[in-house]
Amino acid sequence: MTHVQDGGPAYWRVAIVEDHRLQRLRTEELVGRQPGLRVVRSCETLDELMAWMAGGSPQSLPHVVVLDLVVDRGRDADPAVVERLVRSGMRVLVLSAMASVPLVRAMIRAGVTGFVGKRDTEEDIVAALWAVLRRRQWITPELASVMAGDAQRPRLSDQEERALVLYASGLTLDAVAVALGVKRDTVKKYLERVKTKYADVGRPVRTKIDLNREAIRDGLMTASTVENDRR
Repeated sequence: MTHVQDGGPAYWRVAIVEDHRLQRLRTEELVGRQPGLRVVRSCETLDELMAWMAGGSPQSLPHVVVLDLVVDRGRDADPAVVERLVRSGMRVLVLSAMASVPLVRAMIRAGVTGFVGKRDTEEDIVAALWAVLRRRQWITPELASVMAGDAQRPRLSDQEERALVLYASGLTLDAVAVALGVKRDTVKKYLERVKTKYADVGRPVRTKIDLNREAIRDGLMTASTVENDRR
């Protein structure tokens, strides 16, 4: 018997990407116990998932991907691939040891809104999964503290950081608004908050060039990001 959750489908389709077999099986079991959720694919790497999805029908594709970032015996999860999934309307929940803060930052820029650690409780993992399905943000306090650990780095929200990176990469306000799915005036508010927060930590920024410089300094983007976005 299936259940309707908050006006959603009869059941939510879930894919799991995890290269450690015991962790993958446990995640399958955890998800499978939740009314309204069904595991439709479980595999070791994101590349395997993408290959399977290429031959699937829209009715078989997952609504959400539970994704480990770091793979011991293959390529780590590619933020560009994750961004394509997000832009297609798929939700992504990162379930990872969060060993690489730069990779986590790249996933935030890719549009992932849910991050939960492997040391978190199973209750938190389930709560994070439902939050992502309902298009809400979820980030563990441990990861948030790591991301904001530098006193000289302003504490930006996910949307502020994404607006900063997109705008500093060379996009117009209108293009950033489209990418974020918000109004142009909202993007301007995000960027004004970014400038204020940088000023508050003694790093004033006024122009797009200033924003680009500070974003590179903080590891939010690289110099190559601008070149790639111009292609």
